[in-house]
Amino acid sequence: MGVFTYTLADITSPVAAPRLFQALAIDNHNLMPKVVPHLVKSVEFVEGDSTTVGCVKQINLPDEAPFKYVKNRVDEIDASNLYLKYTCIEGDVFPETVEYVVYEDKYEPSEAGTRCKMVAHYHLKGDNVMKDDDLVKAKEGIQKIFKAVEDHLIANPQVYA
Repeated sequence: MGVFTYTLADITSPVAAPRLFQALAIDNHNLMPKVVPHLVKSVEFVEGDSTTVGCVKQINLPDEAPFKYVKNRVDEIDASNLYLKYTCIEGDVFPETVEYVVYEDKYEPSEAGTRCKMVAHYHLKGDNVMKDDDLVKAKEGIQKIFKAVEDHLIANPQVYA
């Protein structure tokens, strides 16, 4: 099994880093279905809660989506350093070449507000390689979610303030 590492996002935002971290890492189970209902129907806790290592969330996708769900497990969370590491452990969103994916999200304060970097480590089955189309789709999806959350936080400055 090989591992392919890819930067899904390296984005600068005017929103403060702690607000983005709270929205995208800690409280995403409440926020995503409200802000991007066309991408996330609901989020259920299978184990634990969003602030504990080992927590497993099932993200249910809308009925019209080509996929049904994905399960993520929190591996490491460091709220003081605005860092989240989690593993996508199950779901029908995987291409047949992928065993699982480990994500690392880091939110760093910057002069502009925040620099957010999201890196994916694709653990591949056998000698498979990642297809460019799959990477483009993953990157576009992350950026759409990020932009929608950013717009929501800008329009609602009291949220996670």
